[in-house]
Amino acid sequence: MKTHAEFKKELMADPEFKRAYDALEPEYTIIRAVIEKRLKKKLSQKELAQKMGTRQSAISRLESGTANPSLRFLQKLASALGTRLMISFQ
Repeated sequence: MKTHAEFKKELMADPEFKRAYDALEPEYTIIRAVIEKRLKKKLSQKELAQKMGTRQSAISRLESGTANPSLRFLQKLASALGTRLMISFQ
């Protein structure tokens, strides 16, 4: 049986797969950052949602990758997590 790393390396050898994977990286970077910050603050999704004035389901959709949050939502999220939202083009 292949390890995760071996399987990923094999998939990444396919240029079409790599392009699709790379296109999703910014989204997954945001998701990882939100989850890490929320857990570091010891907040449940429900508690974070209450701090933002939204519903737990909105946080769940964001963290699962099924939501496309607005800039305003991300700003409220950053504020509720006690951090700053920074966006850059490189």
